[in-house]
Amino acid sequence: MTVSTGSTSGAGSTSGAGSTSDTVRRLLQRQILPIDRDPDVFALYADLGEPDLDEDKYVVGGSRAAQEINNTKIRQGTAGGDKLRAEQILDRTRLRVDAGQAISLASYFNAFPASYWRRWTIVDEVRLAVTVEGAGATIVVNKSLANGNSQRVDSAHSAEDGAQTFVFDLTLRPFIDGGWYWYDVQAGDQPVVVSAEWSAEVPADRAEHGTVDVAITTMNRPEFCSELLVQFGSEDLVPYLDTVFVMEQGTQKVADAEAFPAAQAALGDKLRIIEQGNLGGSGGYARGQLESLRKGTATYALMMDDDVVCEPEGIIRQVVFGDLARRPTIVGAHMFSLYSRSRLHSFGEIVHPWRFWWKTPEDGYQQWDFATRNIRSARWLHKRVDVDFNGWFSCLIPREVIDRIGLSLPLFIKWDDAEYGLRARAHGFPTVTFPGAAVWHVPWTDKNDALDWQSYFHLRNRIVAALLHSTFPRGGRVMRELFNNQLAHLVAMQYSTAELRLQAMEDVLRGPQALHEMLATRLGEINATRKEFSDAQLVADVDSLPPPRIEKPIKKDLTQVPSRKSQIISAGLAPLRQLKAPRGLSRTNPEVVIPAIDAKWYRLAGFDSAIVSMNDGTSAALYRRDPATYRALLKRTVELHARFAQQWPQLAQQYREALGEITSPEAWDKTFAPWTEGSAE
Repeated sequence: MTVSTGSTSGAGSTSGAGSTSDTVRRLLQRQILPIDRDPDVFALYADLGEPDLDEDKYVVGGSRAAQEINNTKIRQGTAGGDKLRAEQILDRTRLRVDAGQAISLASYFNAFPASYWRRWTIVDEVRLAVTVEGAGATIVVNKSLANGNSQRVDSAHSAEDGAQTFVFDLTLRPFIDGGWYWYDVQAGDQPVVVSAEWSAEVPADRAEHGTVDVAITTMNRPEFCSELLVQFGSEDLVPYLDTVFVMEQGTQKVADAEAFPAAQAALGDKLRIIEQGNLGGSGGYARGQLESLRKGTATYALMMDDDVVCEPEGIIRQVVFGDLARRPTIVGAHMFSLYSRSRLHSFGEIVHPWRFWWKTPEDGYQQWDFATRNIRSARWLHKRVDVDFNGWFSCLIPREVIDRIGLSLPLFIKWDDAEYGLRARAHGFPTVTFPGAAVWHVPWTDKNDALDWQSYFHLRNRIVAALLHSTFPRGGRVMRELFNNQLAHLVAMQYSTAELRLQAMEDVLRGPQALHEMLATRLGEINATRKEFSDAQLVADVDSLPPPRIEKPIKKDLTQVPSRKSQIISAGLAPLRQLKAPRGLSRTNPEVVIPAIDAKWYRLAGFDSAIVSMNDGTSAALYRRDPATYRALLKRTVELHARFAQQWPQLAQQYREALGEITSPEAWDKTFAPWTEGSAE
């Protein structure tokens, strides 16, 4: 450890003490604090709680036992005690630590993800420079192991009232499986102010940062999108931007939003609005990828949703990490909930190879709340998570990767990001979901998009991705799982969903070239189909539907979850019950009202009609059992699954041979042709 008076260099520093003619010192990460001083996110920037490390799965008897114990701790919470106050945030990088107060920077945005730098980049040693303004403070540098245990590395004490910078040179060798670096500060009998930077010696040819073309697909979210553009106008971020492409696919234009003039003023000629028809997220992102590729001036293209709030510093970190990666690497961000801002969606996602379904690894958690248990108290957050893909709510793709593997598949929505990550991996380009880079997004966990119009795209695109990338004969478990899910929809009287799923399978059989052909029109056809079924005819006022009446009183508690054995019995009997004639009174009146949270297949299967609310709480629908519809859909289901069982190898070969063509710039040029002349600066 060394000490000097004065402050560290600014955020744009790319050189410094210790550099040689062949190397330069480059800033990797600086300490940051929330711009809006929102208390809901303080836990993501600093930790004032006492650490309470959770249980080791190998000590308590396995992952499930550890999760049960840790879930109890989560419910009990560890967020009591001292709280960070807004007035302690002096500016973007400087934090005041009050007299006698202890603060840890072992937080999502300010801990240093050492294992990720160790695994994926050319960096093998980092320098932490902590600037302390004021006397009497103790700085302690810590590291963690992949199992979450922490170790003290070094310390320093500020003895002078002026600004002092303490420099710690730290190796990345011990972080092959996981672990973080961070520092803690304990103030003495007077307040102090702290800031910090992490830097590294890098080859001189990697001194300059890359630039970014941003690709935002928007559809009737003008206010949300315009406010996001304002964030891109951040003084720190603008130098990293080449062009910000907004693919305008709606009727409510972002250019008409109240915040748009401010965004336009901040971004100037970097902002470009491109209007085209509704080609879904994949069509919007593919257009941004194509424009970036053809322009050829940016190092990266950043895929970003229009309904997010970003941490601008996170984008800079994605760029720096990509610049120093050993090979061209897709660098993704994490997603926090916009409505519960310290709650993380997932620390990293994989595609389960046997099921061919995206998921968080078994030893991870979803919906983790950092305000309840921060990094020092969460053992699982210290193990590096190696992912298969990153969601395109914020995902940085090197232009070299786009040039080598092509553009997005024409899938409209769903699976475009996962398929792209799998395709990139097959070409030798990894994806890293990078801690310290994040956005806040409207959560989709409160919706049930497996029932509405999106169910078509979920199923069709999952099959397409499996045909392209599954390593198992006939896709492993995927078709059996889809068959079981289809039966569940049928016995639950969700006939519109069952119909869309069958149409999705039929469209897969049309072959890969049909994906482009149907991209602009399929959504309208899907919505027209849904109108034919009562379970898709939503009403906002439940009183507009007939009142519930039932011939025999209900004996069971509809909120009770049946045992596994009962569910298996129901799975065997429910399909047979659907063949019986429905009860007479159920034709005029729903038999029961079931809230969305309880609308499981095994519950709905016992009724002949029901009013069922939707997950978003805005509407409900009347479900009616129809034996004739059930028979027809079941017959098609069996026939289609038999065709896939027989034709899977041929289909897989067909899709794999066509992948390069249907993701090529030339194929997308044809799809974009109706709007190519309509682009507006």
